[in-house]
Amino acid sequence: MSSVCAAYLVSHQRAWRDEEPDVSLVSKDSTRFGARAPNPAAAPAGATPTAPAAPAPAAPQPPPFTVRTAPIERTFAAAAKSMGVDAGTTAILSRAFHDELDLSRDLKPGDRVSAVFDNAANSASPANPADSTSKGNDHAAAREPLAVRIVRGAQTHDVFLHKDLSGKPFYYSKEGVSAGPVFERYPLNFTRVSSEFSLRRLDPVVYRWQSHDGVDLAAPTGTPVRATARGVIRFLGHQTGYGNVVKIQNPAPYSTTFAHLSRFAKGLHNGSHVKRNEVIGYVGETGWATGPHLHYEVHVNNVPRDPLKVDLPQKTTLNADQLKHFEARVAQLTSLL
Repeated sequence: MSSVCAAYLVSHQRAWRDEEPDVSLVSKDSTRFGARAPNPAAAPAGATPTAPAAPAPAAPQPPPFTVRTAPIERTFAAAAKSMGVDAGTTAILSRAFHDELDLSRDLKPGDRVSAVFDNAANSASPANPADSTSKGNDHAAAREPLAVRIVRGAQTHDVFLHKDLSGKPFYYSKEGVSAGPVFERYPLNFTRVSSEFSLRRLDPVVYRWQSHDGVDLAAPTGTPVRATARGVIRFLGHQTGYGNVVKIQNPAPYSTTFAHLSRFAKGLHNGSHVKRNEVIGYVGETGWATGPHLHYEVHVNNVPRDPLKVDLPQKTTLNADQLKHFEARVAQLTSLL
């Protein structure tokens, strides 16, 4: 080959290599799934890159409890209604306070009532404006308050909600003892039951067969006789057969009668309010009696029942497991009242 031809071939090969495109060391398949670098030329001139949108803030959660307070201006029931408490729950609360307070007599203007409500429970309860508003308040009809406090001057009275396994509401003191009216079984210290309750017996004085609507409890003359439950004296005086007698209207549906008294406790009269275990008179043998004793009757819905056997409201205490949980809740709710 001539030198001219050789020079021509060398120069032609160099020109061909100069026209070859650049080849990437990364295959097309590997870039298909890779992140693409931002292309500054794709954005319009003068545009500012925008940051990713921030997530929307979470909606604020409502507090778990609501505390409402109302002054006693007329009645406890009116104050409870102004806080959104329905009539049925108000009746339960009135009964719960009954052993400590006579809500119709003991509350005065200037006293107040506070209650703690469970927001979760109340939000599930439909509003009923007819039952839940008073004096312009617009509360939804509330379920049972978790805790209620009545303030009378420097004194406070608290009850706390506890529901049984069936969901029935009851109110207890902070110690876990049921709140509400309580009856004592016996009104005095006696030596024996001299005559039992009977639907038909031969009366030892008039010698007639008739019912004996109570029990006769023998005791020495002058033995103190005590009210077996809180109540109002509906009759205090002398009646044929009974002699000196006290009749008390106790928390519905109960009433009690104490007969053959030698005398009455000082200061009592018709309409007097008495407390459980308060002395109301003294054993005697006035009326149709053959010896010193107390004739004692218990009526339920105006029907005489055997005082020694009739079911009477008694205090109950939560068991150990219930009490542990209850006391923790009481501590939490007390700080809110």
